[in-house]
Amino acid sequence: MSNITLTRRQNALALFQDYAEKALASGTSPKGLEQSFAATLQISPSMWSQIKSSRPIGDKLARQIESACGKPSGWLDELRKDAAPPAAETAFIELALAAWRSTNSAGRKALREHLKTIVASAS
Repeated sequence: MSNITLTRRQNALALFQDYAEKALASGTSPKGLEQSFAATLQISPSMWSQIKSSRPIGDKLARQIESACGKPSGWLDELRKDAAPPAAETAFIELALAAWRSTNSAGRKALREHLKTIVASAS
């Protein structure tokens, strides 16, 4: 998966997080927020679900999302250091840290080599 794909997904999730926080702060029920956000983006709830999990966001859709959220063109393409990682990434980081801390140097070396192999095969 290319970096632009991951960057766009993370930024789209950040847009949803911001949308949800504002909606909840204004007293909106959490039920239906995903569908409401999809409607704001002018996409189906199914497409939003696919974007959250695996569907790449193409150039045309990226510009549509930016426009619907009042962001400048190219906003989704920019890596943001302040963006919080998704819950799945945070869970993985916690698991990796637990594995790292619970083993000896040979285990750490094996863990590092395994991760390098995965990254190399994904490129």
